[in-house]
Amino acid sequence: MTDTPLSPFVEEIPTGRTHLAHAAMAELRPFLTSADAFAKTVDDVLRPEGYRLAGVFEGPDRPARAVAGFRVGTSLMWGRYLYVDDLVTVADARGSGFGRMVMDWVRAEARAQGCGQVHLDSGTDRHPAHRFYLSSGMRIPAFHFTEVLDD
Repeated sequence: MTDTPLSPFVEEIPTGRTHLAHAAMAELRPFLTSADAFAKTVDDVLRPEGYRLAGVFEGPDRPARAVAGFRVGTSLMWGRYLYVDDLVTVADARGSGFGRMVMDWVRAEARAQGCGQVHLDSGTDRHPAHRFYLSSGMRIPAFHFTEVLDD
């Protein structure tokens, strides 16, 4: 009997399975060196604030090949929106279509949640990511400004 490879699929990653997103997320956020600390922060701090995770998988209990961390909010400017905090495909799977799969899932979830828009920020030096977002139908409507506040 041979194992038949599963087709990649996207699903939300619940509490208790957060560690399956770590390897991908650590490529985007290299300071996330510990899978346990990552899962604890996501499950104990971020999820209560509305953060959710979705991933592309090639089998049950296998690490996610692409991950989106996101939240739903409402603002005067955008109305109800879905904001993507984190989006990454593991390096050896880039160009596989996994990023597009998770983005399509995020769009469908935004619609299901009654959102009229999807937003994300991307570092100014992440040119391959920018090409991906633009080819996915996103546009650049504004600059994002930030200020680090001293103690």
